[in-house]
Amino acid sequence: MNSMRKYAKLCVIVLFVIAFAKAHSQGTDLFRAEYTYFPQRKSDNSFRRFRTFANVPLKVDEGTYIVPFIEYRNVQYLVRDDFMRTDFGTDRYESFEVSLGYTFPMKNNWRFGSRAGILVASNFDEGKAHSDDYFLSASVYFIKNEKNREDGGKPWQLVVGVQYNTTAGRPFPLPYINYYREINEDWSFTLGAPKMNLKYRFNDKNSVQLYARLDGFFANIQNDEPTTRGVAEDVSMTVAMFGPGYQYNFTKHISAYVYAGYTFINDIRLRDDNADDVVTLNDTNTFYSRIGLKFKI
Repeated sequence: MNSMRKYAKLCVIVLFVIAFAKAHSQGTDLFRAEYTYFPQRKSDNSFRRFRTFANVPLKVDEGTYIVPFIEYRNVQYLVRDDFMRTDFGTDRYESFEVSLGYTFPMKNNWRFGSRAGILVASNFDEGKAHSDDYFLSASVYFIKNEKNREDGGKPWQLVVGVQYNTTAGRPFPLPYINYYREINEDWSFTLGAPKMNLKYRFNDKNSVQLYARLDGFFANIQNDEPTTRGVAEDVSMTVAMFGPGYQYNFTKHISAYVYAGYTFINDIRLRDDNADDVVTLNDTNTFYSRIGLKFKI
């Protein structure tokens, strides 16, 4: 029975990873800084993260851009539970990502895009990066943009593509899809990656939404953590949550936002070099919160 439940849980996670696969290329945010916090229910553990990134579009031709992307994450995952006297001394991780995107217009309001980059994610206990701290990512996507329709129809946008990331531990790319549509001047919805939502706009300044999204992080553990259940070589978190969100627009391009929610998948674990679980740090659903500031096109 336990194996069946584990298999069912794995299937749910894989489906959400496919449905919500991370796709930087879809974003219109030029800059974002945000702070995430969620305590671990029925546990003394807690998760905190600061994240900031910037996209820098560089025009090379009419409608054609090269887009350098940089991102920094600082994660503090405090482990205070006693896992059968597990000795786990690492609680802070950092990641740095640098990638380069390329996009150009096609016929019939379609656009092609691609991105490739390098991610360094580790606890950096030795003060420098090792070979195991480096990961690769690449994506290819197509966008159909019908947001400025002249026929009176409802604006919409479709993004389809594939993404490959060596942190996922799978030797094949994952598909993703994102669909946005306006219902009327006040209501809109998004289906796909990395978030689904139903949004209501009160006015040009204020909007609220109901959302469901996937979040997570992955990092190498330098000097591998010995535990009573095996040697932990990396830490992995996959979290899916739902709840309300609020956004305030200072200007057309600058916004502040806050999200609250509750997880329905909360899978945080230590893994060995074969991607097998060593210790499940937490799998109890809990409260989730995120606040941030962004600058968008």
